Amino acid sequence: MNLVRKPARSLAVAAVAVSLVSAAACSSTKSGGSDTGSSGGKVTIGLVTKTNSNPYFVRLRASAQAEAKRKGAHLVALAGKFDGDNQGQVDAINNLVAQHVNGILITPSSSKGVLGAIAAARSRGILVIALDTATDPADAVDATFATDNEAAGVTEGKYVHAALGSAAPNVLLLDGTPGSSVDDLRHDGFLQGFGITAKAPAVKGTAVTNGDQTKAQTAMENLLQRDPGANAVYTINEPAAAGAAQALAGKPAAGKVVIGSIDGSCTGVRNVRSGRFAATVMQFPTKMATMGVDAVVTYAASKAKPSGFVNTGSQLITDKAVAGVPSKDTAWGLKNCWG
Repeated sequence: MNLVRKPARSLAVAAVAVSLVSAAACSSTKSGGSDTGSSGGKVTIGLVTKTNSNPYFVRLRASAQAEAKRKGAHLVALAGKFDGDNQGQVDAINNLVAQHVNGILITPSSSKGVLGAIAAARSRGILVIALDTATDPADAVDATFATDNEAAGVTEGKYVHAALGSAAPNVLLLDGTPGSSVDDLRHDGFLQGFGITAKAPAVKGTAVTNGDQTKAQTAMENLLQRDPGANAVYTINEPAAAGAAQALAGKPAAGKVVIGSIDGSCTGVRNVRSGRFAATVMQFPTKMATMGVDAVVTYAASKAKPSGFVNTGSQLITDKAVAGVPSKDTAWGLKNCWG
């Protein structure tokens, strides 16, 4: 399982009552079948993402839809209204349980906040797989298909540190959403890879961005006012990196600040090619979604369940390679990117 931590398993999971919520509670996309969830006898799969707007989750949803269609399954896709909308995701799970789905694929906004709803779903014989983001504890779901997020953070940190060369580091940290295992693992991994701690003098500021470009830009502007000498930036994802780059646009420091990120979208790779970011760590959401759909279809046919953590891989993308950190260039990145 590489560098991914195994959260404590002492947390008691309380089951919650299952209730059908209105369609207005969360956005929905269906790939065939009826609105009642009967789906004409097809295998029915629920997908719950953090949002419908982040390009990463747009691609994950589209990939799940394509694989469900290829397998002759029925997909019901729901999402929170924003990154961190735990109640929206709980409502979505309850909705899917009421529709008698065979399996639920979820990217939890809160690694602990959805545990009760997941427990209720599993008690009814529904297979639950976490995609992209692990629950806490990890065994609250049947399996997790995701990037090794701590390893991705370590790669980002190693690269950003090496790219600074002999310059004394002045680091800003643009985090995602508190309570998300992805946020914690990438943040901690970055610090480990960079070779510092959160309280090190080199860390000049930290801000929550929810992985949103506008919030990240505002956060970066505020941090730069307090410490204009920043020369290295950790970002939770590429929208946050784009916000950081926009905050630097037109400033004397622009082009001298090493911005690292994680995602691997085609837009992100183009930002690396243009020099807005120094590097990004590519993830493979299509692989996650395809494996998740296939697992539910297999479960519906044979009751065979996947288990544990499955690392779907990652790859550093940069046109400025550094010694000791394996990478691919943006030409490779544009052939393998998503979005």
